[in-house]
Amino acid sequence: MTDTGRVEAFSDGVFAIAITLLILEIKVPADLGGRSLWHALAQEWPSFAAYVVSFFNIGIMWINHHAMFRLIARVDRQLLFLNLSLLLVVAFVPFPTALMAAYLDENSPASHVAAAVFAGTSVLVAIAFTAMWRYVVRDGHLLRPGVDLIAARATVRRFGLGFFVYLATVGLAFISAPLTLAVLFLIAVYYAFDQLAVDTRQQRGSAA
Repeated sequence: MTDTGRVEAFSDGVFAIAITLLILEIKVPADLGGRSLWHALAQEWPSFAAYVVSFFNIGIMWINHHAMFRLIARVDRQLLFLNLSLLLVVAFVPFPTALMAAYLDENSPASHVAAAVFAGTSVLVAIAFTAMWRYVVRDGHLLRPGVDLIAARATVRRFGLGFFVYLATVGLAFISAPLTLAVLFLIAVYYAFDQLAVDTRQQRGSAA
């Protein structure tokens, strides 16, 4: 086992690169074709919408990742691989964002597929995050001294709730791509609140 410093530093780098790459998908209008620049910019709304939702998603993921490791004292090999699985999905996020931006305003099968890929990526993030946290609180051997293990285990259900909503958005994607994007933003707002809040003042025991 080892401390969390290197894991957090490496993870922060992946989050930072992924969130930075998002802006590369917003293109400056090159050919106005008789339109005003305001009109040309307005037509880029799918790119701006996908960027904002993905930016907040990755940002809130990073905040929750920080909140999780605030409660973790050390990491073992299995947790390293679980964290790596999460980063695999985080690094992938710019691709479905670009896909969503390209097809969001088309009322076609392509827009539904793009939205399904976007929503499906969020499902994978939820699975990876929940798997990490469930492993950490399974017996509590990685937690910091003083963390309430019973309370920590109780957060698994609250933290994992988004998985089922994310899963529903995959189906919603085949009805409306813009609505899917809006719901995903609302889920991000839910996770903006600290769903991993745990009392660290007293260890209450390890009984499940």
